[in-house]
Amino acid sequence: MNEINTRRMKFSQIQALLAVADCENFSEAALQLELSQSAVSHAIASLETELGVQLFHRGRHGAQLTPVGERVLLHGRQIACALEMMVKEADLEKGLQGGQVRIVTFRSVATHILPGIIAKFRSCFPKIAVTITEVYYTQAVEEALRSGKADIGFVSLPISNEFETREILRDKYVVLLPPNGQCKSAKITWEELANYPLILQPAENPCSIPLRKYLTTSGFPLNIGYELSEDSTIVSMVMQGLGTAILPRLAAEPIPASVKVCSLPADFERVIGVAVLRDALLVPAVFAFLDVVTSAAEVDSEGEFAINPS
Repeated sequence: MNEINTRRMKFSQIQALLAVADCENFSEAALQLELSQSAVSHAIASLETELGVQLFHRGRHGAQLTPVGERVLLHGRQIACALEMMVKEADLEKGLQGGQVRIVTFRSVATHILPGIIAKFRSCFPKIAVTITEVYYTQAVEEALRSGKADIGFVSLPISNEFETREILRDKYVVLLPPNGQCKSAKITWEELANYPLILQPAENPCSIPLRKYLTTSGFPLNIGYELSEDSTIVSMVMQGLGTAILPRLAAEPIPASVKVCSLPADFERVIGVAVLRDALLVPAVFAFLDVVTSAAEVDSEGEFAINPS
């Protein structure tokens, strides 16, 4: 007896088995499957040859399952059911009842913006997982999106036109003065600022380039005392009286009570947005998250970022 080779069996043969069994007729089964009658007959004959048993009695009154055909049919229905479940699992991954959204962002957004947005998103879509990767610069966010390691990125705008972006807020830069610092009003002057050693991020840091360009408009020789990469370290240095710093407000938070905060002589801000790779094949969960981002974010009257709970 020849051994049955299941690799030669095709799902189209199982479909033909189910259709003929349900219709009890080859021609009606062919209409249901949108195939020719000969194609259905060939599928059943091939399946019978491979299994080495007769599945149907054929006659003028149609096709009737043999006893072994009845038993084989049960397994055929299980196979069809399993395939249907496979399709459902894939649809869940692509839909809003499962899957995940992968986010890449820099620290200040991860700390002050994302928790509220994710909480709102999870309340609407509890079965969708959200993962977060923190990086230092917008350029690293772009690279993660290009490489497919993330679906959504939070960035400082503008960025390359290979991405689609949505602006979500404008984050003003503030001046952080040490506890013994003096400022005559809520807005420091360039002359006053020139009296302090500045604590800035390194010149090669992409986030530092726009600020340094802005500072060249001061008309005063500003003294750069320290260059540090970590926002929290910069704030700590200010708190210890080692200089003054200029940071986006979100990056500076939480600001110690002893540190004095004032405005720059002329407003300067960074525009924070959310980005996806243009023309990327995104699952519905990603679009749902983008909608929550744009509907949830708002800025209050004092310029503080908040989450709209509605």
